[in-house]
Order: sequence, then C-alpha cells, then structure tokens
Amino acid sequence: MKLVIVESPAKCTTIQKYLGEDYLVKASLGHIRDLATTGKGGLGVDVEHGFAPTYAINKEKIKTVYELKALAKQADEVILATDPDREGEAIAWHLANVLNLDPNTNKRWEFHEITRDSIKEAMSKPRTIDMNLVASQETRRILDRIIGFKLSALLNSKIHSKSAGRVQSAALKLINDHDDEIKKFVPEEYWNILVKIAYGDKEFNLTYLGFEGKKSDITSKKDADQILEQIGKEVTVLSIEKSYRVTESKEPFTTSTMQQEAFSKLKFKTKKTQYLAQGLYEGLEIAGEHVGLITYMRTDSTRLSPAFIAHASNYIKNTYGEEYLGHVKQLQKVGHMQDAHEAIRPTADFRTPESVRKYLSPDQFSLYKLIYNRTMASLMKPKKDEVTKVIFDSHGHRFQLEFVRNIFKGYEIAIKDSNDEYHGVIPTFNEKETYKILEKSGEQKFTQPPAPYTEAKLVKLMEEVGIGRPSTYVSTIETLKSRAYINNNGGVLTVTEQGDVTCAVLDKYFPEIVSSKYTAKMENQLDSIKDGNNSRLKILESFYKPFIEELEVAKEKIWKTPNETTGELCPKCGAPLIYKEGKNGRFVGCSNFPKCDYVKKEKKELVYTGKDCPICGKPIVERKDRRGNVFHACSGYPKCTYIDQTEVKVPTAESVKICPECGGNLIRKKGKYSSFLGCSNFPKCKHMERIERKTRSKNAA
Repeated sequence: MKLVIVESPAKCTTIQKYLGEDYLVKASLGHIRDLATTGKGGLGVDVEHGFAPTYAINKEKIKTVYELKALAKQADEVILATDPDREGEAIAWHLANVLNLDPNTNKRWEFHEITRDSIKEAMSKPRTIDMNLVASQETRRILDRIIGFKLSALLNSKIHSKSAGRVQSAALKLINDHDDEIKKFVPEEYWNILVKIAYGDKEFNLTYLGFEGKKSDITSKKDADQILEQIGKEVTVLSIEKSYRVTESKEPFTTSTMQQEAFSKLKFKTKKTQYLAQGLYEGLEIAGEHVGLITYMRTDSTRLSPAFIAHASNYIKNTYGEEYLGHVKQLQKVGHMQDAHEAIRPTADFRTPESVRKYLSPDQFSLYKLIYNRTMASLMKPKKDEVTKVIFDSHGHRFQLEFVRNIFKGYEIAIKDSNDEYHGVIPTFNEKETYKILEKSGEQKFTQPPAPYTEAKLVKLMEEVGIGRPSTYVSTIETLKSRAYINNNGGVLTVTEQGDVTCAVLDKYFPEIVSSKYTAKMENQLDSIKDGNNSRLKILESFYKPFIEELEVAKEKIWKTPNETTGELCPKCGAPLIYKEGKNGRFVGCSNFPKCDYVKKEKKELVYTGKDCPICGKPIVERKDRRGNVFHACSGYPKCTYIDQTEVKVPTAESVKICPECGGNLIRKKGKYSSFLGCSNFPKCKHMERIERKTRSKNAA
C-alpha cells in the first residue's frame, strides 16, 4: 500500500478513485506545524543564531499527525501531494520532517487540476520537495511572526489596536488614503445641455458636443442659459460618419480578476468566491464520477496549457464554426506576476455549464459559468460593430447621436452577455435635413467624489502594486474586518476610527510597514529566495535591525491612549476596572492585568411576568433555551426548577404536525445522535417520533 497525503479531505475521494486500491489517500487538513510560541519574546525564532525556527505541532492536528504516522509505518511508500504553491510546499516539508521522510529523495506529486489525466501526469513525473520554495515560505512566516508579535504588542499597549502585519497594514493604508481622498473632496458645479428631437414616431436625446465641436466647461446656470438661448428651434444634420469597432475578448481569469468579476456580476464577496472556487477545484460528483471542474484557483497567470487550447479550439470550431476561432492571447504580465500556475479554467471543454448544472448549487453554477465562458471566449475572435455617428448643428452648437449595430458576434456568442448596442432599426438620416427640437433644457450636476473601494477593487490594487499573493488576498481582507479596522457594508470598504488611528501611528513610526512599495519589494525578495538568487538569512538580517530600532523609538514616542474606566474598583486587588475588547466583544476587567485576572460578569436584567412560583413563592421570569425560545420559569433556579408550561412559547414555524397524544405541536429537535420529532409540551407530554429519511432514487438528478 502506498500512502498519498493531500491537504484537503474533499480531494481524497476524487484522487482515491483515480489511483485505485493500491493507494490510500489521506488529508493533512492544511498546516500540521507552525512556529512555536516559546523562546525569547515567544517568537519561536532564535534571532541571535541565524533566525533558527522552532516548530510545534498544532494542537488541533495532534490526532491527525498520530494517524498519519501510523499509516506511514504501514505504507510501502509515502507520496506528498499537497497544493502546488508556497504554502503547499511548506506543508509537504513539515510532513516529511514529522514522518521522518527524506525531503531530498521523497516523492512529491504536483498537479494543477484534479482530473484523471492530471493525476497520471503527476505520477509519471514525480519530483522532490523544492527547498528554495520552502525557504521562501519560512522566511515569510518568520517575518510575519516578528512583525506580528512585536508590533502588535506595542500597538495593543499604546492604542489598543489588536494587531499589525506586513501585508494587512499596507492594505489598510490603501483604503485609508482613499477614504481621506473622499473626505477632502469638494464638489464642483457643472451643467448638462439636454436637447430632444423627433424622428417619425420616435424621440431621441442628443449629446451636446460644444460650440463648433469644442467642448467647454459649463459651470453655472448663467452659462447654460446663454447656450440655450443661442440654440435655435431646430437642428440640421451636418455629417454622417460610419466606422467599425473591434472589441477583443478578455483574458482567462486570474484569482484577482475572478474575484472582481464575481463581485461585479454576481455580487459575491471575495471570501465566498474563493470558497466556491475551492469546491469546484477539489471536485464534485458529476454523472457518477467525482471530478474537479476547474484548475487551481490561486494564480496570477493568464496562461493556458497547449493541451487545453487544442481541445478547446476543436470545441469552438465544432460548436460555433471555424470563423469564430480566434488566436491565443499573449501572456500579459500584471503587477508582480509569478506565472507559477495556469489561469483559472475549466478542466474540460465538454463540461459546459448547462451539462453540469443539475450537480451544482446555484452559486457554484453561476461561478462555474463565469469561468467557463470567460475561458472559451478568450480563444475566440473579437466582436465587430458598425458605429454610425450623426452630427447635428444649431447656430454653431454641435450635437451627436450614435447608433451601434453588431455585424459579427465573435466571442459574445459564447458569453451571451447583454451589451449597449441599439436593438431597433437604425434611422436613416441625410445631410442637410432639419429636425424640430421638442425640448431643450439645462441640467444642474455636481462632480462626485471617488467611489469607496469594494473588496474586488482592493484585490485589484493589491495585485497591481504587489501586496500579497493570490493565496493571501481573502485572508488579508478578513483579518482587517476581524480586527475592526474596516467596515464592509454591502461590499463597500470604509476605515473605522480604530483603523484610522492604527494607520496614522504606523505611517508615522513604521512608514515602511505600510508602504506598498516596501511590501512589494519584500514579496520580490521572497520570490528571489524561491528562484535561488537570495538567502533567507540575508533578507532577515537586513530587515530585523532597522525594524527593532524603529520599535524602540516608537515605544518612547507613541502616546498611550488612556483606558476607559468604569468608575469601579477591582474587588480582588483594588485597581480601577476598565473597558476592554475581547474576541466576544466588550467586557469589564481589571486594569492591573496580567497580575490580576479579574473579569466582571455582567448580570442580565430579569424580565418579570407578574406571577409567583407555586412551589417556592419566588417571582416567575422570562428565560431562553439554547435555541433562543422564550419560556417562563422560577427565578429561584437552580434550587427551584419549576417551569410554567402554560406560558412556554414555541415558534409555530418549527411545527411539523399535531401531537397524537396531547394535541400539541410536534417540532424538530436535535438529539445526541440525530434529529427527531418531539412534543412542544415536554416534559408534560413525552411523545417522540423518528424522522423518516427519504431514499434517493438512482435515476434522480
């Protein structure tokens, strides 16, 4: 038996079917080890001796590691098949260390899509662990640990900010600077000239071009009224111009462009998009076969494999005709592109969105359709439109009317997106014809501030300036949200007051940490380690000394935000009680922490019902069970366990049917091993019924 270790359990089923009985596929469930929190400063890094790291097995992975060790001892061979990126390579190396495998000789499979052909190719071309890639990841992790621990501790003690990080801080500054630009924006007045003419039974609004075609700023009502007075009662056709517009299809998706398009067209947030893409990559049951539908979803490349191009080209010719087959677009370098993987594409051209629709959730289908159509369109010819521009004149003031007629659909035959072309019959205008002006007016407008950043826009900027990598875009945004540095209202990002303060402090005392250029430079240095052109020690040494010097200066100069006191003293040590922020929200604790760990337990106000307990005489109050259902019970609990059954409130939405014993409601309840139907009048009525499971037909979709 050969043991194959992947990262995600979802991949195991797919790969196991492809490999057969001679193999056993198991998941590591991501990273099994991380830097320890021991040693000087709890860094898990010996700074004084070459930044030597100390690793510890993650507590939640101890059981997984024991299981993998036991299986590895029984196996004839252990093959590492973690994800094909920097983190995946590091996971493979940690597995090799923990399982006592030689990283210089042990087999490492690399595949970018979970299909039978891709797995077979990986089996036929095994490699060993790329130690340069591992060194790059380790350097990144040590940098983030040093910055995260030391800088976060400083910010927390001075301004009560929860954390700072190399990538998250640079991303925060992008949002903060844009917010400042919006706040400083001063609206400026301008006017539009509106003119409407009739053509037969149709009406058209003309676009004002200016006097003799020269556009001028119309900044007041006086300017607009002056122009309106000069315009006559009719317009004359001055010229008719016809031209052709050729529009190329877009390149296949990268992680960034997929997230942008999914937000723009489907209103998916970046986290949701990546979650759905992960599921499509790891595989689903399609027509009795578990198969991955898309290639690896963390990439910055628009490159397609020659094999896929060949298959897709045949599909386009057979489906749409040879006249629709275009050319392969040249690889466009975006930002700090690594080109380690292909673009995000379907694993097979014959798996059209409609053919797999019944196997997918609505959201999975929408994203897959987006990926499939974008990929196929990228290999098709551009669309061609005929553009007709009619120029009108009235006393030197020029106007335009434009019509667009599609003469070759090109790639749009595959995308089937709506466009802005004119769908009616294009009117026939002739030079020197005159048309009566039905309406003319001025419309007051004001310039608008820049639109706030969306998650998709931030990801695009991060890619352009080189902050982070495709694998970190989502986690960076989620970290900023969890630290309460930014708000996300309907996909629009704004900086909170705490985020603004954090950014101001970092910008003043640690300008490089929030600098996009510095962060991008660091990413390039990490890439240089991967390429074998740099060493981890050199990069860490060049970073550490200046950073520590800045840290010491900041410790002395950063003002300390005073704690918000409650006006009470700690009952344990007498120090003032203060408001604090925890993972579960705001709470009251001792200001003398960590010497004193007192936390005040907030008492919930009781809601009295006006009744007294018939057993002990204490008041009956409202309480809630674990599901949030309100019931009435004795305030003397736990000494008195009386429950007023006549006042138990059961949501009617949970009612499945009538109880045959007492006439109450049978509702779905969760037991230790499974759900069941129980009476709402429990414990007075203890009637229960099993929930019959529906058997799925073999022929069901």
